[in-house]
Amino acid sequence: MFIVTGGAGFIGSNLVKALSDKFKEEKIVVIDSFGSDEKWQNLSKKAIWDLVTPDAALSYLENHESQIKAVFHLGAISSTMESDVDLIIRTNFRLTVDLWSWCSTTNVPFFYASSAATYGDGSLGFSDTTSLDKLGKLRPLNAYGWSKHLTDLRLLSMAQEGFHPPRWAGFKFFNVYGPNEYHKEGQKSLIATFLPIAKEKGILSLFKSNHLDYQDGEQKRDFVWVGDCSDVLIWFYENSAPNGLYNIGSGVAVSFNTLAQLIFENLKQTPNIRYIHMPQSISDKYQNFTQADLSSLRKVGYTKEMTPLKEGVRLYIQDYLLTQDPYR
Repeated sequence: MFIVTGGAGFIGSNLVKALSDKFKEEKIVVIDSFGSDEKWQNLSKKAIWDLVTPDAALSYLENHESQIKAVFHLGAISSTMESDVDLIIRTNFRLTVDLWSWCSTTNVPFFYASSAATYGDGSLGFSDTTSLDKLGKLRPLNAYGWSKHLTDLRLLSMAQEGFHPPRWAGFKFFNVYGPNEYHKEGQKSLIATFLPIAKEKGILSLFKSNHLDYQDGEQKRDFVWVGDCSDVLIWFYENSAPNGLYNIGSGVAVSFNTLAQLIFENLKQTPNIRYIHMPQSISDKYQNFTQADLSSLRKVGYTKEMTPLKEGVRLYIQDYLLTQDPYR
């Protein structure tokens, strides 16, 4: 039995599919809440054994301890705009520590989602170090990033004290894109956000630069295909890689201008980009550059190449966003 928290969400539902495709005899249990939106459709094609609400997570684990092969903890408040910090801490920090403690006590492998948001403005680089001294110098730009950073520090401290699952890893996801993010509204990837606008209006708006080092639209992000994220998670389950924190990104920074051009290319439209002023409310929290350092991932033996952005955008748009049934 595999436990996937946040299994109805974006990355979680893609992992559920990958697990069910690869381990056909295993039961998949999803721990998540659905609310009143269309998130349930992320699981409509999946082979699910059981569904559990987050408040019942620990009791469910206790009642099925002997059956659980691994816990993949992807559930979180993932909005960088969420202002209820108490909610963020309960969901992102407290539950993660509780699951870690349960897996440590029961010797169950534990893999959890951290975030590239822990790196803040990137001025200290994007190295997935496990040094508490170096990690302690990072300054996330929002409460979401801070909650993930706080979690990393707490779990690493517990690990160094000898209290940890037999195998564990925290994954710092960069800008993930792909199917099953439709419920995320304002937190969707730029591809999912921009495509209908470009299709309907034939023009896309990008932020003007707020930094002398970047021209308008030349701010860059590391965009990573969601299928690559699932592949890495499953690889860590199947292989005895060293415990620690690992970046999951493409390892390549691509400008918003280039991304917009790829969207127009897939629509067979002439690129038409305008530049607008960045809202003052986000200007001081804006990341102008992100790029995952994948050296740790490569060093432990993960050799599969990440999907190039051009291919990932084509796959996402042609096989999902422009189809009648976009769910994976």
